[in-house]
Amino acid sequence: MRAKRMAAVSAGLLLTAGLSVTQASTAQAATAAAPCEGTYTIVVGGTGSSWDRDGFTGNIQQHVGYPTTIPNGASARAGVNELNRLVRDQRAACPNQHIKMGGYSLGAAVVHIWVTENWQTFDKVNAILISDPKRQAGPGANGGSVPFGGIVGAPLAGADKFFGNVPVKTICHWDYVCDESAGIWTYPHNHINNYPNDFNMDHHNNTANEQWYNGAWHPASW
Repeated sequence: MRAKRMAAVSAGLLLTAGLSVTQASTAQAATAAAPCEGTYTIVVGGTGSSWDRDGFTGNIQQHVGYPTTIPNGASARAGVNELNRLVRDQRAACPNQHIKMGGYSLGAAVVHIWVTENWQTFDKVNAILISDPKRQAGPGANGGSVPFGGIVGAPLAGADKFFGNVPVKTICHWDYVCDESAGIWTYPHNHINNYPNDFNMDHHNNTANEQWYNGAWHPASW
């Protein structure tokens, strides 16, 4: 029993966003659709974040609110559902607008799952995944959702590269959450501190289809 408790605690820690925030209400006030001009940028924070405190900066039209207190399959599914609602409402209002999605840690898993489930029926979209726990190996090792899959549950569990024709930029730097080979001792320091510029969504273009791993560029492998 003690081993199981320790594993559960470890699973929760390894998917923590590392943001020093107090969990606020996840219910975001209803807003009108954003303007149709330019790119519609929408972001999803990690564990412990709230829609108005997720660490992302730049020209952002929407922050996603979802239950982030416990990083598990249920919270990921809730995040995917809310992301899906928001982007489809915006697409209905602005059918020709490009949508750029960004996510960090648990939020990266939310965006990852959305792309996997929707790439065949949704166009003019790209994704930025920062420290994605569902990142599949190559280069490096799988993300943290693989060893703790039995604890966190679907759809957060496991790793894949099912992105279809959606341009996806993955970023993972010496971080156990997105790369087991980094070593558990690197957590939480690297997870919190190794992405100083990546939260600025203006830093990422709409067509990036690539991997940034431990400071080096790699082509997409999906």
